[in-house]
Amino acid sequence: MQHLIVATRNAHKTREIQRILGADFAVRDLSAYPEIPEAAESGKTFGENAVLKATAASSQLPGRVVADDSGLEVDALGGAPGIYSARYAGQNATNKQNIDKLLAELARVERAKRSARFRCVIALAHGGKLLATFEGVVEGVIVDPPRGRGGFGYDPIFVPQEFEQTFGELPAEVKNRISHRARAIRLFAARLVALKPSD
Repeated sequence: MQHLIVATRNAHKTREIQRILGADFAVRDLSAYPEIPEAAESGKTFGENAVLKATAASSQLPGRVVADDSGLEVDALGGAPGIYSARYAGQNATNKQNIDKLLAELARVERAKRSARFRCVIALAHGGKLLATFEGVVEGVIVDPPRGRGGFGYDPIFVPQEFEQTFGELPAEVKNRISHRARAIRLFAARLVALKPSD
């Protein structure tokens, strides 16, 4: 059994990572360590933010720590919301507020030009030092109105390539096989298996 700490207090994200990794991994997050603050996401890219979070938390915790930064990039909006995905409509915006703002900005953009992608970068750290980063991307389109109640974030308005359903409509086991986070996690899980316990 491999033990892993995820540098987040986002329960949805932690559950998703646990499901993707499976029973060979025991995943905890910062909810178990209330004294440790989450690092500020001051980077300019998903990769920079993931590294900041992973190295900061791993400098205060034993064992391996992983952090991800992920979000939605919409071509018609110049790649927005990007690293601001979680707070697109404001610092404490709800998922609905973020979706509403995004759809309002795309109101005059035809579906054929609503190409987008979810991008995830995962950073793996130990003892305050970065071990590696891994990236996963899934291409798709933005749809309106939102569909489905599964997932979180922008899932109800994103239809991945080769599917007709949104991430919000797809069964969790399907999403967890094809998502940006799943693709990045598969890469880093392979690296974890190869690492020695002391690494």
